[in-house]
Amino acid sequence: MGAEKFLFYIFSVLIIFSATMVITVRNPVKASLFLVLTFFFSAVIWLLLEAEFLAIALVLVYVGAVMVLFLFVVMMLDVNLERLKAGFIRYLPVGIAVALIMVTFIISVVGGGAFSLAKIAEPARHLADYSNTKEIGSVLYTVYVYPFEIAAVILLVAIVAAIALTLRHRPETKYQNPVRQIGVTKSERIRIIQMPTEKKK
Repeated sequence: MGAEKFLFYIFSVLIIFSATMVITVRNPVKASLFLVLTFFFSAVIWLLLEAEFLAIALVLVYVGAVMVLFLFVVMMLDVNLERLKAGFIRYLPVGIAVALIMVTFIISVVGGGAFSLAKIAEPARHLADYSNTKEIGSVLYTVYVYPFEIAAVILLVAIVAAIALTLRHRPETKYQNPVRQIGVTKSERIRIIQMPTEKKK
């Protein structure tokens, strides 16, 4: 067994272990940290496939941004662990059934010989000056330019919708008007009240 295949099996086992801990650990913060480990191990697998750009993007985007947001939300929310445990036991049979169905589909697709070396040739090794980022960009903006643009429009619509939902008018919420704050005059800032002096007894 070569070193590359050995590393592939090692990190594959680590991915399965960390992904299993994500859905079985009881503490939400620990589950998020195990998900970070899963992303790291997946990035190593992508490095073995010579997809350096995707591996770095996975670490920077998901570990550096998305998971920080997850941890922030989980630590700010008051999660009821007792209800979480009860819900886990309650929906465990459904989860096991869905997992078995997914494993069956994966085995039928991957294990059916459709991706064997007899049907798909082993990719050739590239030289040291090979640019993975350049190849991805050339394919993304030529062959897949229309799906890429459609995905960009969908994300833009999602951003606009999120902003519109956030900025909806709430009568009970107090808002500040910077224009009125800047244009205020001295007479509006200070109110002088005349009070009679008290006489000493």
